[in-house]
Amino acid sequence: MATLTATPTATSTAPAVSRPIRWAAHAAALTLAPSGLWRLAIAVGIPVGWGAGSGLEAELFPGRWSFYLVALSLFAEGLGLLSLGLVQRWGEVVPRWIPRLRGRRIPPLVAVVPAALGAVAVTMITVSASFHWSTSMAAPGAPTGAGWWLMTLCYAPLVLWGPLLGAVTVAYWRRRRIHG
Repeated sequence: MATLTATPTATSTAPAVSRPIRWAAHAAALTLAPSGLWRLAIAVGIPVGWGAGSGLEAELFPGRWSFYLVALSLFAEGLGLLSLGLVQRWGEVVPRWIPRLRGRRIPPLVAVVPAALGAVAVTMITVSASFHWSTSMAAPGAPTGAGWWLMTLCYAPLVLWGPLLGAVTVAYWRRRRIHG
């Protein structure tokens, strides 16, 4: 298991992050925003097309499940924002505001292993879900018409999350392995 080095003021010797990789990291984080906003709309009671018996019909929200939808959206976006650590200084050196660890170099594998596993898992989940989208959206109470299109457009970007995270993770590994 990798541990943080004892150097209290480590400096990064890794080269600058390329513009395309920086864009990919930001895009990875943003792929979660539309589906999160869609869930937040449900949580506050905005009807998005789910009908009776679906569990997401507007009559149930806001309600006791609103907290779950808000928490899920915040958790997912938080995970997405972690991709920014692969292109920012705080992904290489522990930020100064963290007691006892501040300024210490973060071993590349501490970031690469969870990011790579996450990229593979998210890719598998979203690709699988996209193959079953029509079946899921044919369930009783599922949105139709404009509601179907809105939900589909909000969830479609998720298919890009895993590949974008994977590309940023590989770039981080190469940059840190060679120069870090």
